[in-house]
Amino acid sequence: MNYFVISLMKKSLLILLLTLIALVSGAQDTITIMHYNLLNYGNYTSYCTSSNNNHEQKDTYLRTITGHVNPDIFTVNEISQYEFYHNRILTEVLNVSGKDYYRKAAITNIADSYIINGLFYDSRKLVLYSQAVMQSYVRDINLYRLYFRSPSLAKGDTVFINCIVAHLKASSGSSNEEARAVMTNSVMNWLKTNMMPGNFLIMGDFNVYTSSEQAYQNLVNPPASNQGFRFYDPVDKPGDWNNNFSFAAWHTQSVSSSGNGCQASGGMDDRFDFILASAGIMQGNKGARYIPESYKALGQDGKHFNRSINDSPQNTSVPSGVLSALAVMSDHLPVIMKLKIDSGPTGGITGPDVFKNAFVYRGDDRMNYLCIYSDRSITVETGIYDLAGNLKSTGIYPLCGGRNDILIETDRLMPGFYLLNIRDKSGNDATIKLAL
Repeated sequence: MNYFVISLMKKSLLILLLTLIALVSGAQDTITIMHYNLLNYGNYTSYCTSSNNNHEQKDTYLRTITGHVNPDIFTVNEISQYEFYHNRILTEVLNVSGKDYYRKAAITNIADSYIINGLFYDSRKLVLYSQAVMQSYVRDINLYRLYFRSPSLAKGDTVFINCIVAHLKASSGSSNEEARAVMTNSVMNWLKTNMMPGNFLIMGDFNVYTSSEQAYQNLVNPPASNQGFRFYDPVDKPGDWNNNFSFAAWHTQSVSSSGNGCQASGGMDDRFDFILASAGIMQGNKGARYIPESYKALGQDGKHFNRSINDSPQNTSVPSGVLSALAVMSDHLPVIMKLKIDSGPTGGITGPDVFKNAFVYRGDDRMNYLCIYSDRSITVETGIYDLAGNLKSTGIYPLCGGRNDILIETDRLMPGFYLLNIRDKSGNDATIKLAL
């Protein structure tokens, strides 16, 4: 056998091996997510006028910015309540230069606000499965539920990404802080009542000045009974963000030191804009994983504290044309992050495995509860074991579709560590550590 034939056989075997590895591990893709406060896009006021905030000029700037990022999911605050302007983002900004694949969510405005939220997405990669208004105090907070167009979609397998878009009450002062807290508390209660934990992002202009503010704490430090929906800051930068040089690299407002009547002045000194992620995304156990170091405020180089982003020293974090567009498009910078999507089998489009979402918490009555989210009615059995493997107690519980909170009888157990085993009639099971 000559060298050519041997070489060809080796190459064929290598290709076959790589193909098998790809089939076993599942295909992967990357999703780019971008959130941006568009500063009264299409909404004209006494201070944001057709002279200093013209929507046709803003189209040009936004086209430059989105063309640089190419977001797969693009969420916005401060767009006009009228659908004409939402359609314009599609026709004049996103679906240009040969692109025709961006789609948008339906607009909502239960709160009857002049400025509302929006979501746009790449329909080649994603499908908008459903949407809902989670609360409408001050402004609507929207949940957009998308799924990935995975190769195994025909078998009912895909990855869901849930985007919550919020624009919280602006300005300092106790009454405004209370309003923001009411809004995020409503979001967390809505999730607890209506959803199962999974891949969740909450993004928007939160208008918070410090991580200790209650509105922010509601998201990142919820009660024990709602830990399944806890959110995390991908860059883990808590603190007093307002006018604090230590957070110069993460400030998102204001891009201008002088303002223009519509833009706020003062330079870069506030971290108002966020994308926070659920444990499922940060840990990557629900088919979507945060790509480390992909989170950033576009155009933020950390060298323009209390300055305009295009002041000296030269800002080279983005191309000059993109920087110029960012300096006039809005008074906020967009925030961006990327997710790695595992598009292999994930357990079906109907929802995640029931036991992957289970956790134990101590209620207000000081009793221990097992929280399980189920997508259907089933019956589960529980067993509590000590660390030596001795069975201490058992239970049988019917579950309904949705959230189930089960009281775990532990009165007769001595303080210490135990293992709580959960199983169903199909033989599926999981074990959770239980501390008494």
